Amino acid sequence: MTSYRRHIRFILVMLCASYLNVNYVSAQSKSAKYYTVGFYNVENLFDTIDNTTIKDEEFLPDGKKNWNSTNYNDKLANIASVISQLGKDKCPDGFSLLGLSEIENDTVIKDLISHPLLASRNLDYVHYDSPDARGIDVGLIYDADVFSPTRSSVHPVKHPDDEEARKTRDVLLVEGLLGDEKIYITVNHWPSRSGGEKRSLRYRNQAALVNRNLVNSILLTDPSANIIIVGDLNDDPTSESVAKYLRAKKKIKQVGPDDLYNPMHNYYKKGHGSNAYRDRWSLFDQVIVSHGLVDNSDEGLQFVAASIFKKNYLVQKFGQYKGYPKRTFDGDVYQGGFSDHFPVFIYLSM
Repeated sequence: MTSYRRHIRFILVMLCASYLNVNYVSAQSKSAKYYTVGFYNVENLFDTIDNTTIKDEEFLPDGKKNWNSTNYNDKLANIASVISQLGKDKCPDGFSLLGLSEIENDTVIKDLISHPLLASRNLDYVHYDSPDARGIDVGLIYDADVFSPTRSSVHPVKHPDDEEARKTRDVLLVEGLLGDEKIYITVNHWPSRSGGEKRSLRYRNQAALVNRNLVNSILLTDPSANIIIVGDLNDDPTSESVAKYLRAKKKIKQVGPDDLYNPMHNYYKKGHGSNAYRDRWSLFDQVIVSHGLVDNSDEGLQFVAASIFKKNYLVQKFGQYKGYPKRTFDGDVYQGGFSDHFPVFIYLSM
């Protein structure tokens, strides 16, 4: 690539980042093909069918939330409308890969991707049932026109001193081809802060270690691997689990060959968040990338920009949660919103 073309490429990426108000890194490539990789905690996307193996009683027509087909279909339409718009600033077809959390099963995924707002796209998914007591899982939906999964697996999060406690979501690992580049993506929903942030921290540290071990294993055979970690981590970018155990750095210049880069850190530093609790913003929803995706000496797939998808219509305009993400429920009272989390995403370029 000539120096002139590199200069033009850099200017285009800078303009893209400026327009989107996102964190960016220059990407050197002989073309400007963009992909969107994101994550969305969709807040209790349950169907209306009783599953006796999980605790889904409150999300049934006769449950305390009176969860019926009308509300379920409204929820599907709301979530479909959001994810149908993700990444369209640079990717006309929308997202390429999207991790999901708080989904009950593969039925709700099928219903989601077959919604009229999404049905015209060639979408598919990867999902496994998790050991979570409430039955909520993680999953990955993807555009089969640009991504081809070759292998997937789940990896349990168990604390070595307390294996029976806090049965939680497995870490989903999917390997495949994005365009013609191999990538690895893990989808996460780490243990909650129930019982207190400090008391529950060891469980999230363990979830971070599961991811860290997966990263180490991949890098042993492919030192320049394209690895993406997405999820609701129930911790912020500065938390011990993310910064210390996962080794996700806040600046690209700090990222060594076996480290990770967390582009969400700058948002958190500036007071931005993806979810709020008691008038305090947190940035639990994160997208983190490996060194291979920020190494400008590589002409393959490269990280370009990161963003929180915080559109005006997703924000609550009044009441107790004014300014928060517009949620589905206030306690047991149906609000008709979207989710108590904003989606997050990154752009990659080839």
